[in-house]
Amino acid sequence: MSRTLPPALLLLLYGVAFGRAALGGGLLVYDDHPGQLYRLHHAITLGLAPWHLNPGWWAGYAELQYYPPGLAWLGALLHRFSWGAVDATGAYQILLWIAWLLPGLATFALLARALGSGWLALPGAFVALTLSAGSRSGVEEGLRWGLLGARLGCGMLPLLALSLVSWVEGRRRRAVLAAPLVACVIFLHPAHAPAAFVLVVLAAWARPGDGSSRWRHAAGIAGLGLGLAALWLLPLLVHLDMALPLAWGDASLIALFRNLATHPLLLILVLGQFAVWLSARARPPRAPTTRWLLALTPAMVVLVILDALVAAPLGLLWLPADRLADGLLLALVLGGSLAAPLLPARFPRLRHIGAAAALIAVAVILSGGAPEPTLSLWPARSEWPKHQTVARDVSLDGLWQALREAPEGRALFLRSAVTLEQRPEWWRPHTHITALAPVLSGRAIINGTFTHPAPVAGLFYTGSAAPRPIMTLVEQRDGRTIFGQPLEAVTAAAFAGWCDRLAVSVVVATDEDDGRLAFLDGHPAFSGPDRIGPFRIYLSRTPRRLPSAAGPQRWTLTLPSSGTDWTPTAMAYSPNTRVESGGAPLAIRRNGIGMLEVRRTRDAAALLEITHPPATAEKLGLSISALSLALLLATWLRRASLTR
Repeated sequence: MSRTLPPALLLLLYGVAFGRAALGGGLLVYDDHPGQLYRLHHAITLGLAPWHLNPGWWAGYAELQYYPPGLAWLGALLHRFSWGAVDATGAYQILLWIAWLLPGLATFALLARALGSGWLALPGAFVALTLSAGSRSGVEEGLRWGLLGARLGCGMLPLLALSLVSWVEGRRRRAVLAAPLVACVIFLHPAHAPAAFVLVVLAAWARPGDGSSRWRHAAGIAGLGLGLAALWLLPLLVHLDMALPLAWGDASLIALFRNLATHPLLLILVLGQFAVWLSARARPPRAPTTRWLLALTPAMVVLVILDALVAAPLGLLWLPADRLADGLLLALVLGGSLAAPLLPARFPRLRHIGAAAALIAVAVILSGGAPEPTLSLWPARSEWPKHQTVARDVSLDGLWQALREAPEGRALFLRSAVTLEQRPEWWRPHTHITALAPVLSGRAIINGTFTHPAPVAGLFYTGSAAPRPIMTLVEQRDGRTIFGQPLEAVTAAAFAGWCDRLAVSVVVATDEDDGRLAFLDGHPAFSGPDRIGPFRIYLSRTPRRLPSAAGPQRWTLTLPSSGTDWTPTAMAYSPNTRVESGGAPLAIRRNGIGMLEVRRTRDAAALLEITHPPATAEKLGLSISALSLALLLATWLRRASLTR
């Protein structure tokens, strides 16, 4: 313990200093953060059940069913366990700190256990903490951009490995904590689930001893992990056509190898693994933990190659190779860190603390890279904008007030983001702060947030709600297209038709759109624009009727008294939606633009009651998770009784 504490405190001290500089001073709102906060509000106000429909974005969507819910669940639990003392914003800021520190601290704990030295674990933990290098889980994308679920999921992988170490070494008969950790990885981001299962399989391979019991136990860990995650995972798989794959990254092998080549430190980690392999070959046998962690890199390489060369051509784009590459980068860090003991062994005068200092110095020297640095060593305050500053600079309070006072209906944002710098590139600094409109103005929105998997989002991006991959980021479409057409090609009649079908009563543009909205400027159905800061607001002269909230997951809608054909409801279709009239169920369908239509009979009342209850897949998934939890608790209690 005394050998581990000083380096652990050094790592934590650096982490706190970086965190204060990056995360202090208010709520971080760069890029995706406002949208992630919106999901946390969803979990707090609508409940933890992932199948709950949220009417705020994209005409209604089960937001936590089709996006990993782990981050929002953690925030909601922080709120509940504090008896409301920690509000949504406070919970989100706590999660930011956890997401920042977890990869480094978890890697330190694992490497200190594997290497037997906190000082030798420190360089690898420092790299894991500060790694960017194009990783969706890195500091740049996972923390600054707001992909917090990905970063938290990656940070759980070393904890999963740590829970398996004693079992790999043959010191324990079972790894009880491994299964719930696998489930946590799935809940936080399923892109890391393949790496989690690879860790479990390789643990069984590396564990000494003959017989099939180790493989049965590994299968039990994987199966129990899947079972615990079934309440979210099973309905997701059953209704997968309701989530458009977000395959906007370059997942080709050429791009992945280019990323490796442009970050020299990653190549050093590869060489470190070769050095460990050669050293262990010269002095066999290798320790089980060393064999296990060294095998992780080639296994992840094979997995990434299979994904890029086999899964992608078959159209299986749910877990693209560029997402799986995060697990490969972690494997490089863990495997390369096993070379740390070779340095004091070769140069005894260095000792462990000197070897750690030398290795960290090498990492800092090689921390550069392109287009992202390999390591993000210190934050520039201007690159981590806070809510108070952005709200003042772009007159957000005025925007929220204007939306509150607009006629009934949804707000359509022609752009997904508010720019933070006046630059022409689509990747310029920006914030999707308008994603918070449903929370801060009470107005449901179309667009105004990050690239999204909802069918109605696909309609806005491409003109089609069909379940096909989204290959282009929404930021690349801002100011260029809407509903799949260039702005210049959109007619006033076509735009009015879209607004009618999506129940849009207010349109929000920005000053960058001035002179480019011929389909809207002077339109007889809209007044304006009213100017509020950089925003241009157009108000419909006719309100659009939306279903009214009548209770948890319950809405009412009054239709015209006549009509017996298929009738639009101004709500997006969901497979769990149920519609009744006078207590009698009505037939529903999904129309060509992803919206819900109801078939009225001659004797149907004008008042519709719309509900969104759990269906068979949701109930079955919940039952499987409950049984898995009971089995896990029984196993833990049995083990506890045997150790008394």
